[in-house]
Amino acid sequence: MRLLGVLGGMSWTSTEAYYRGLNAGVAARLGGLHSARLLLHSVDFAPVAAAQHADDWPTTAALLADAARGLAAGGAQALLLATNTMHRVADDIEAAAGVPLLHIADPTADALLAGGHRRVGLLATRFTMEQAFYADRLRARGLDVLVPGEADRELVHRVIYDELVRDVVREESRAAYLGVVERLVADGAEAVVLGCTEIGLLLSDGDAAVPLVDTTALHVAAGVDWLCATA
Repeated sequence: MRLLGVLGGMSWTSTEAYYRGLNAGVAARLGGLHSARLLLHSVDFAPVAAAQHADDWPTTAALLADAARGLAAGGAQALLLATNTMHRVADDIEAAAGVPLLHIADPTADALLAGGHRRVGLLATRFTMEQAFYADRLRARGLDVLVPGEADRELVHRVIYDELVRDVVREESRAAYLGVVERLVADGAEAVVLGCTEIGLLLSDGDAAVPLVDTTALHVAAGVDWLCATA
């Protein structure tokens, strides 16, 4: 089995899901007592989040690039960045580490296209919804990406940072998110991307009238594929 470096801590709640999912996936694939060969660097999220909200992306890139170099030095043969938002600096991280980075948007696009979905909604942090780095990668695959209106974007972002990253799950927030999903569907969304790794704590596929595509689960599956590949 190859050795995968995981850059986590953004937040620890979703990183926990990554760790469990990668190990469970390898165990299911290989059987017996097999588990995932991982190196995990879990960063302190507070300075990362502060830099995000200050629009200081070079600082976030430097923090994560340093962690990525450490993972590569420890023997990691590829990286999995356990957050959607910080793919804003994925190219910097990959260049610093000198090993491939498994981009979260790629298995997401694969799943959407395999499901026959072309016009999709995106729920995520305000940074991911409002900046081009994520949606443009989906658009490059031929997808039409819709984001919520301004008030809904603020709601989605607030719940992520005030609740989900702190491991707080509220029924009223679930209901509010489903309202955002309904408005995206009214605008023509054929599926909705759960484009923040914590949103899977709040919503699951089957909760809405259209598919809810969990990027965390898809990213984990891509990581399991890479770990178990023979090439």
